[in-house]
Amino acid sequence: MSRIGKQPVTIPAGVTVSIADGNVVTVKGPKGELVRQFAHELTITEEDGKIVVTRPNDLKRIKALHGLTRTLIHNMVTGVSEGYQKVLEINGVGYRAAKQGKKLVLNLGYSHPVEMEDPEGIETVLEGQNKIFVKGISKEKVGQYAAEIRMKRPPEPYKGKGIKYETETIRRKVGKTGKK
Repeated sequence: MSRIGKQPVTIPAGVTVSIADGNVVTVKGPKGELVRQFAHELTITEEDGKIVVTRPNDLKRIKALHGLTRTLIHNMVTGVSEGYQKVLEINGVGYRAAKQGKKLVLNLGYSHPVEMEDPEGIETVLEGQNKIFVKGISKEKVGQYAAEIRMKRPPEPYKGKGIKYETETIRRKVGKTGKK
């Protein structure tokens, strides 16, 4: 049996979970509401303050969906109760970020500033000019938007210039040495 799939998801105080027909799970909490439909082969039930995901057989596809479904429900519960956050750092001379309403304006050494509109349900907060906090209730959307921001100027290995995650370490390379 799946080690992750068989663990029940505990529902914290202030969070309500409803399971509709077709395995549509709605999770409401203090930070918002998330809705997601899961595979119809699995059985999702709520038993005394916990959500339990069970599978009918041991087919490879069903076994893979079992752990995935449990983890996605856990991420939904965590998102509406605590929320998710990714921190990005901008390194480089003249590289900086600014907020204009819901727009994130990045100066990254290009001939023009890069403007990015915050997606629905996602908020970007700046600390200084070179630290960006991407916050939201959906782990998937927060990670995707943070990755899109990072792709505007990924860190390069020689000087470390670019946008990187706070926890990311850049493998540095030694530059060329001239022969005499």
